[in-house]
Amino acid sequence: MRPCVDKLQGMQTFVRVVESGSFSAVAKEQQSTQSAISKQVAGLERALGVQLLTRTTRSLSLTEAGERYFEQARRLVAEVAEAEAQLRAGEQNLQGWLRIAASGAFGRLKLLPAVQSFLTAHPDVRIDLRLADGFVDLVEEGIDLALRIGELPDSGLVARRIGTTQRGLVATPGYLQSRPGTSPRLQHPDDLLAHNCIVYSELARGNAWSFVAGPNAGVAPGSVHTVRAAGNLQTNASEVIRAAVLAGMGIGYAPLFLFEAELARGEVERLLPDWTVQDLPLHLVSPPQRRQSAKVRAFGDHLIALGLGGGLPA
Repeated sequence: MRPCVDKLQGMQTFVRVVESGSFSAVAKEQQSTQSAISKQVAGLERALGVQLLTRTTRSLSLTEAGERYFEQARRLVAEVAEAEAQLRAGEQNLQGWLRIAASGAFGRLKLLPAVQSFLTAHPDVRIDLRLADGFVDLVEEGIDLALRIGELPDSGLVARRIGTTQRGLVATPGYLQSRPGTSPRLQHPDDLLAHNCIVYSELARGNAWSFVAGPNAGVAPGSVHTVRAAGNLQTNASEVIRAAVLAGMGIGYAPLFLFEAELARGEVERLLPDWTVQDLPLHLVSPPQRRQSAKVRAFGDHLIALGLGGGLPA
């Protein structure tokens, strides 16, 4: 049985090397060495009697035989993973690594408590939590599951919508009182033009902040008004938006979970209450080859059971 096990391991490693584009990335992922990963692939090539990869000091590429073998190997590896996942699900014994990606602020404020309770319920699982705003290539990085806020592009990923994220316009009372010549209570989105706006550059529409009129907005209910927000600070990190708003640097247009505790204590105010900001969907996404993972399904069910996606904040 040992040669079969080694060939399967070599096949799994070969697939991940091609997906990630390097031996070093897979070595880090498997907590191994680049030399050991290279030996696994070389052993697979000897067992098959063909060269699968062309290696140089700076890059690697698939040979013609490697291209044909890769697609078949990836399907087989996915089928083996699915069979193992179904077996473990039947035994209700989750174990091994689960690699999860999310934005920094969401991961720290909302996801980490859920991770803690999941690990308590499944002590044989180990979680690798990757937090970063912006695009993460799930296949290249070897991510099993990611939480994404906002509309999803047609990327071929398997998506499961678990709720929405409520957004709003926020600032501290101190900031509002510090603006000479402006009303501390905004009445219309155009009033933002007299204020310092903290712009999140990762928004799909950049600094175009849109608002929908409510029944008491003084204009036709449901009408949309867009303002080009401007200020002296722009960032691609939601944690910086949070910190800047709390420091009284300006007005933020952001998910309200960033300020849940501060809003409850009155340290941050929600502005333009007669206007609403469109909520954003919250999805769990995973690569197609990992969609049947028992750990992925269990973690998604855990988040839903906690009400994590039930319209943040509750």
